[in-house]
Amino acid sequence: MSSVAVLTQESFNEHRSGLVAEQAGGSSSAGDEEAPAYKDAFPPLPEKAASPEGTQEPVNAWTSKIRPLKSSVITQVFHVPLEERKYKDINQFGEGDQAKVCVDIMHKTGAHLELSMAKDQGLSIMVSGKLDAVMKARKEIVSRLQTQASATVAIPKEHHRFVIGKNGEKLQELELKTATKIQIPRPDDPSNHIKISGTKEGLEKAKHEILLISAEQDKRAVERVNIDKVFHPFITGAYNKLVADMMQETGARINVPPPSVNKTEIVITGEKEQVALAVAMIKKIYEGKKNATTIAVEVKKSQHKYVIGPKGNTLQEILEKTGVSVEIPPPDSNSETVILRGEPDRLGQALTEVYAKANSYTVSSVVAPSWLHRFIIGKKGQNLAKITQQMPKVHIEFTEGEDKITLEGPTKDMQMVQSQMEAIVTDLVSRMDYMEISVDPRFHRHLIGKGGANINRIKDLHKVSVRIPPDNEKSHLIRIEGDPQGVQEASKELLELASRMENERTKDLIIEQRFHRAIIGQKGEKIKDVRDKFPEVIINFPDPAAKSDIVQLRGPRNEVEKCSKFMAKMVADMVENGFFLSVPIFKQFHKNIIGKGGANIKKIREETNTRIDLPAENSNSEMIVITGKKENCEAARIRILSIQKELANITEMEVSIPSKLHNSLIGSKGRFVRSIMEECGGVHIHFPTEGSGIDTVTIRGPAEEVEKAKKQLLSLAQDKQTKSHTAELKAKPEYHKFLIGKGGGNIRKVRDSTGARIIFPTLDDEDQELITVVGTEEAVREAQKELEELIKSLDNVVEDVMNVDPKHHRYFVARRGQVLRDIADEYGGVMVSFPRSGANSDKVTLKGAKDCVEAAKKRMLEIIEDLDAQVTMECVIPQKFHRSIMGPKGSRIQGITRDHNVQIKFPERVDGPGKGGPAAPPAEAAVQENGEANGEMVEEPAAPVDPTAPKKCDVIVLSGRKERCEAAVEALKALVPVTTEVEVPFELHRYIIGQKGSGIRKMMDEFEVNIQVPAPELQSDIISITGLANHLDRAKEGLLERVKELTAEQEDRVDLRFPQPGAADPNQVFVTGRPELVDEAIDHLLNLEEEYMADVNENESKMTYMKPTGDRGASSMDEGGRERGSSKGFVVREAPWQTGSEKAPDMSSSEDFPSFGAPVAATNKASPWGPKRF
Repeated sequence: MSSVAVLTQESFNEHRSGLVAEQAGGSSSAGDEEAPAYKDAFPPLPEKAASPEGTQEPVNAWTSKIRPLKSSVITQVFHVPLEERKYKDINQFGEGDQAKVCVDIMHKTGAHLELSMAKDQGLSIMVSGKLDAVMKARKEIVSRLQTQASATVAIPKEHHRFVIGKNGEKLQELELKTATKIQIPRPDDPSNHIKISGTKEGLEKAKHEILLISAEQDKRAVERVNIDKVFHPFITGAYNKLVADMMQETGARINVPPPSVNKTEIVITGEKEQVALAVAMIKKIYEGKKNATTIAVEVKKSQHKYVIGPKGNTLQEILEKTGVSVEIPPPDSNSETVILRGEPDRLGQALTEVYAKANSYTVSSVVAPSWLHRFIIGKKGQNLAKITQQMPKVHIEFTEGEDKITLEGPTKDMQMVQSQMEAIVTDLVSRMDYMEISVDPRFHRHLIGKGGANINRIKDLHKVSVRIPPDNEKSHLIRIEGDPQGVQEASKELLELASRMENERTKDLIIEQRFHRAIIGQKGEKIKDVRDKFPEVIINFPDPAAKSDIVQLRGPRNEVEKCSKFMAKMVADMVENGFFLSVPIFKQFHKNIIGKGGANIKKIREETNTRIDLPAENSNSEMIVITGKKENCEAARIRILSIQKELANITEMEVSIPSKLHNSLIGSKGRFVRSIMEECGGVHIHFPTEGSGIDTVTIRGPAEEVEKAKKQLLSLAQDKQTKSHTAELKAKPEYHKFLIGKGGGNIRKVRDSTGARIIFPTLDDEDQELITVVGTEEAVREAQKELEELIKSLDNVVEDVMNVDPKHHRYFVARRGQVLRDIADEYGGVMVSFPRSGANSDKVTLKGAKDCVEAAKKRMLEIIEDLDAQVTMECVIPQKFHRSIMGPKGSRIQGITRDHNVQIKFPERVDGPGKGGPAAPPAEAAVQENGEANGEMVEEPAAPVDPTAPKKCDVIVLSGRKERCEAAVEALKALVPVTTEVEVPFELHRYIIGQKGSGIRKMMDEFEVNIQVPAPELQSDIISITGLANHLDRAKEGLLERVKELTAEQEDRVDLRFPQPGAADPNQVFVTGRPELVDEAIDHLLNLEEEYMADVNENESKMTYMKPTGDRGASSMDEGGRERGSSKGFVVREAPWQTGSEKAPDMSSSEDFPSFGAPVAATNKASPWGPKRF
């Protein structure tokens, strides 16, 4: 229910009656009001001395207390032990998958992460941020950086809801608190097992918490026993065996907090007698152990982890052997004291075990200059791998900037590892040297050369390593490392290059970027001519992605000037060509636009008489520039965009493969890579230029085929890296397709069984019989054997006869024997001979390899069976729906034809009603089966028309097997759009449509329907929904749900309508809504009006103290044009300069109003501001 209330000036006045009276009184005395006292207007600062007890400080503007704010940012440190780390590659610390995961966690949670590596290779992670962000980050860290374990805990089914909590809050809290993933069975699942996954520590915490929740809800007896944490190991026993035995003996459930949970309470649940028995047993153990002897020993903090052992197994082992509990201080404590607790006669044995475990590992170091570290490690850690494979338990740590290498591992292995490391260091020091030379950073990129050409040449020539600092370091030092003689020669050559550059002239030439490609030429031929003309000048064009117009010339002064003038003339000639336009085309389609050997782009250029320039391959630009006459440029643009539209389903993927393998993967004349491209649906695989050092290989094509090609390419690369072997064998070309099999089925079986790759020749290969087998030696041998057996069987030529009904002969020999040619191609060139036309014979002869003949015969029988079972069926669907059923470019009808293996023929389109109307133009004609058009119209005598008979233009004819035709008819009918109507209150239509139609567009896209809202002038409540039947119900439900939401919103909404400018009553405001909401809104409006009027009056009273601005005449008039009295400025009483002999402060005096930081001359004169306090 809603109501309308009208606010008028009278209601405002009535509400403000008290305020009006107060204002009236105030206005009468405004002129006589006294000026404020100086101390009230400018309250003094508080004295330093504390006020006496019992007195209260006066509250003023200077003494108001500011409540201290607590920081909302917290910091926590989490530790991931080595054995639980998911990523253990020490050579990739700070990079690789681990770093990517950390960056993703920071983006996802908003927390800040800092990683550090401990000496034991454990990972310490410091997380900073708000509490909820830190807790979320902790959960992500545990799930993504630690290895995950899983466990199950069984509690009664009725207790599951208490673990979940209201709206799942308890479950979320548990998962955050324990950093685990907890899966609770659905209500309809009879299982009572809750699955927990996470780290071992998290599993124990989560299990403990869940059992506590269950115990609290369990209606059976629950007993809690508080026993000091130090005695828990005696109650649980080694590996929890003792507590398990007690639970089995008593039948009670005993929940002892895990060592990581700092709780002393042990919870026992079960039947009363069972609980009592379990409590008695626990107390008996405690009584027997509470007076146990303890000894404290000092063990180095770094050795504690060896005493604890992986996942605490060593502590459990000592407890099992000796019955003595070993207490280790927590990791965040600085204490080195280890406490042993147990029977006196067993403590000695336990102490021996502790010292043995602590001293089982040793830490030592090897002196090695830090610049040699990377040579010691070797490429991809090859040198270190030789040592670590022999001694896997020894950890070798390199610290950047330190001249030492730290070794940590079992004492028995350390001596051998240390001697090996020292030998490597001694060898490297004796034959390696380094030198640092100073070169101006502006010459660094010239020393590197284009694509690293210069620096790579120097490295290869002198067998040295050269480190040139990146631009952001702004460093002059270039470091050269390697053989002493090579270092000397490389440094000399680099210094000579730098010296030569200092004597050169550099000039920047401004040339619009659109001309760069034209100056360079299609294959660089034009810029080559310029460089040949000016060989001493280096011409550098900017990267197309930089969108820069600056072309840099460098060389001798005179030559640079000549080259500059020559290039300026080239540009002037190009400008005369006139019109150009840029077309944005996705980068992955550029090569398709170019075409094989440039065929596509050449054709477009010739037919449109334009110049078309594409960006460089290594550029990020997607703009293709077309230059020429305007109409020609537009025609070329349409052609290029149509190519992109056809290729919109193509995807591109980049794969990293070491550049050294590229030649072997491409194969002789591209045989290997071509076989992958053909096998994977014609994908395109692009390798970088030879010698570029780039590892990235690009694969482009349909998404599924690209993924398939990627797997094969990586597999082949892996084979090449390990042990590759190649063998060759020959087979007649006509056997190849049979060997490959339908869809590659035959050859895939050979590959799967042997692991070898089989490559067949392409049409471009000279030797059409050569088959290449690639893989490991054993795999190649097995594959070669299988293929030779297949080829041998194919050489066994036989002749066979089969019977085919003459009525089917035409199907096989039609279209110049296309069906027979397909059979021959697929089945090893088998020859199929049908009897001559007119001969009354059903004998068909097949000749070829025995296996091929059998397979071809089987295929022909399948075709005959389909032909015999073929029927013709009609489906009546009104002509107006035919185009919708066909889909874009006939895609829907092609899908039905392919899925159901039937032929579908649509009738000719009829424009007018009735039969025999004129056909539609060819562009709109329906698709005809096999491309056949209807014959000429034959005049027939008029016959009476059956009103119930379907129109010819509505009949769709299907042919094929009966069951397939029936399924196809159902599929066609399912594509007929239907319309339903939904009643929606007219006043909600505008909300459903949304701003600029966004709401209704979203619904149409989501439900794949068309929604028609009536025009506003119709005032209709009916909304029409049109679409496929299976979409309508969802769309209708979605629309009604939206109506429900809008109705609920409208109930709680109050509408305010303020008067428009020029309204008859400018003080009238309309309020619409439920009565109680309307009353509340009116009260709020009146309060706002009252506050506003109070502010206005306060501002007016302040204006009386303000100095008037502008000229006298202007200041004597108020906003309403009324004359007002002259203002005396801001006046105060009892100011310091009025009560004493002081004068008022001088505004122009630097002593009374000194500047900040300016020195003030010492004076004994009293300040008008009172005595100084500092």
